[in-house]
Amino acid sequence: MHELLEQDATAQLAALAARRVSSVELLKASLARHAQTHAALNAVVAADPERALERARALDDARSRGEANGPLAGLPMTIKDTFDVAGMAASSGLADYRRRMTGDADAVGHARRAGAVIWGKTNVPVMAADWQSANGLYGVTNNPWDVTRTPGGSSGGAAAALAARVTALEIGSDIGGSLRVPASFCGVYSHKPTWGLVSPRGHVPPHPGSYAERDLNVVGPMARSARDLRLLLSTIEAGTLAPKAPPMDLKDVRVGLWLDDPCCPLDREMRTTLEAFAADLRVAGAVVEPIRSPVDMQALLFAYQTLLGAILGEDLPPATLRGLEMGRPFAKRALAQGAGPLSTAASTLAYTARHREWLAADAVRARLRHEIAATFEDYHVILAPIAPVPAFPHDPRPFGRRSLATSDGGTIPYNTMLTWISLATALHLPATAVPAGATSSGLPVGAQLVGPRGGDARTLAVAQAIDENVRGFQAPPI
Repeated sequence: MHELLEQDATAQLAALAARRVSSVELLKASLARHAQTHAALNAVVAADPERALERARALDDARSRGEANGPLAGLPMTIKDTFDVAGMAASSGLADYRRRMTGDADAVGHARRAGAVIWGKTNVPVMAADWQSANGLYGVTNNPWDVTRTPGGSSGGAAAALAARVTALEIGSDIGGSLRVPASFCGVYSHKPTWGLVSPRGHVPPHPGSYAERDLNVVGPMARSARDLRLLLSTIEAGTLAPKAPPMDLKDVRVGLWLDDPCCPLDREMRTTLEAFAADLRVAGAVVEPIRSPVDMQALLFAYQTLLGAILGEDLPPATLRGLEMGRPFAKRALAQGAGPLSTAASTLAYTARHREWLAADAVRARLRHEIAATFEDYHVILAPIAPVPAFPHDPRPFGRRSLATSDGGTIPYNTMLTWISLATALHLPATAVPAGATSSGLPVGAQLVGPRGGDARTLAVAQAIDENVRGFQAPPI
């Protein structure tokens, strides 16, 4: 049974369909793997095994009667704890949110109707607002490659559980890299869809019960293979994607390699790994050409910070917002004197943005989205870093006191984690995260394949070709 957990979801589903394993047996194996790794990882932080076993038995009985089954029939899976699940309300790291009666979030409901056996929730930072997965309710989640380091956030528990083979599929979300950063830090796959492709209803934040579909935030799949991303995405979206479409032939793929921008720092070891990955793609037949930044990144980062701050500001305590409002005059002066897009001044104005300021940022976004279309006429995808550094050590200090260590002994600001992910997020573009290799110390490095708006099938097809012909998932030591 352990060997089956090592396989991806597609292979596990084939075993279920062929009756080489029952849903109950596979679920019990997943629960045992969770018990084996929980002390080291703390990835799955809430579980409902009794209800899951009842559902697994019902699906096994239906299969034995020859009744029609869905594309995920009998597959055990976990869900990021920002999504409501019947019997397991989303806590988003807050105890009060957990004490609710709720049904399934839209995406969770789609997976359940497709036959998934949902048994656990994976850890997140409070209100999904960090690149580490830790909170006062459930504690700290560790990276299976090095337990002294974070698995990323906010889908960090999901990525850790996937890499440790506790689960084969996960549903995550992304507004500031929350699908892609954990995938890079843990060496798994994720897909940030085109904005609006998957319903976010039942995701917290915004506050429980909200019908708002927030700008920038997306819901997407996480897995250990690219083909599994396509399978799960085709299940939780509106049905426009083919679940078993073939990968692209790498000999037909043109890749724009983007590794340089003055606004986007990149650690030397990350660059070395990504350049080696690009070389492997060339050997496999792809055309990979270095490109300059596809848009003006300073303009994009200013716009993105305003768009993002206007959303996140809604979740800040009133006293915090009042303090930020008082700081607006000082922030405006700092920007007039040359403060950058990720400065404290820019953050203050973003969190307190007026509607006309939001409109101005949205106009910049529209212009840049028009401009980047020319790049996708020349290249199928843009290959870019996800994070400026690999998984970093746990850092419980307040945001303003954190920094990121680089391999040459220097440091860069913590919020530069927003830089490389901002292109796809701000412009509502799809981006598929794939394992690209490892640093000299063995930490995973991921890359994102960014495509045109609505080009989800394209980035997934390229990712699957890479997965099957160049480099795929490698298991961590845990």
